[in-house]
Amino acid sequence: MKVAILDDYLDTVLRIADWGSLPADTNVERFTDHLEDENALAERLAPFDIIVAKRERTPFPRTLLERLPNLKLMVVGRKHNQKIDIATATELGIYVTGTERFGTAAAELTWGLILSLMRNIPGEDRAVREGRWHDKLGHILEGKTLGVIGLGRIGPKIAALGNAFDMSVIAWSQNMTPDIAGQAGAKFVEKDDLFRNADIITVHVALSDRTRRLIGAREIELMKKSAYLVNTARGPIIDEAALIEALERNAIAGAGLDVFEKEPLPADHPFRQLDNVIVTPHIGYVTEESFRAYYQSAVENIRAFLNNESIPRLLNQPENPRK
Repeated sequence: MKVAILDDYLDTVLRIADWGSLPADTNVERFTDHLEDENALAERLAPFDIIVAKRERTPFPRTLLERLPNLKLMVVGRKHNQKIDIATATELGIYVTGTERFGTAAAELTWGLILSLMRNIPGEDRAVREGRWHDKLGHILEGKTLGVIGLGRIGPKIAALGNAFDMSVIAWSQNMTPDIAGQAGAKFVEKDDLFRNADIITVHVALSDRTRRLIGAREIELMKKSAYLVNTARGPIIDEAALIEALERNAIAGAGLDVFEKEPLPADHPFRQLDNVIVTPHIGYVTEESFRAYYQSAVENIRAFLNNESIPRLLNQPENPRK
């Protein structure tokens, strides 16, 4: 059996999990680059029986899945992946499995971005390295208003730390109630009020048809000129063009972004040039602990499949699985 591991940018996957526990005739190959062209992907992946996909990085629509005749099993990050057509995979007899997750990494990165924005940490680091001393005045968190969009898995951790910094924590999402907000230590407010009043707005909802472009030009225009927008959820939740336009005219103070419409971020993208943006390469989950949880559970799924055992974390049930 041939196993493909996609998008191993850091060249760490083979050491982070026990791939040697797979049957001796299993051939594991990892790719450290990222392909976008569907024809190139189909050509590369056609020989493989099993594919381990990075979190929502490489799309697998029907048109690609139909060109992978040997594919029998896919492993996706966590319990869902909107870029993989699971219905088509099921129809074609391809098993799709999820993985375990390590839940604190994205919340911690969110606060890293918030602190970096408020205290201009990247700018101060750059100033010292360039022989200067001080870049600009920073701001404290105490007494500021933190607006949390979404209080599902990560949002409550964000709210708790906001309270620890003696901030006023407000929250909103499409399904939120005052009780849900209160349980997380936040006050429920309407969407427009959150955008008008928050000094820092941070996004923690899942990407879906309902949340795509949830934050657009109208919402950004409501924000204070001194406010910051942080996104460690998914890029398309924010209208990227509207955010770029607002940042270019300094309509808001800045943004901290770990996720983007297109990833990896194109070389000529405006976010690479704007000095009021902090960008990180979708590293909310890129930690030793997260990778171990993710890839070791991927190994467990694959081993069970190859040994004809019950497959853990199965996300579908093909009627006629490929052999």
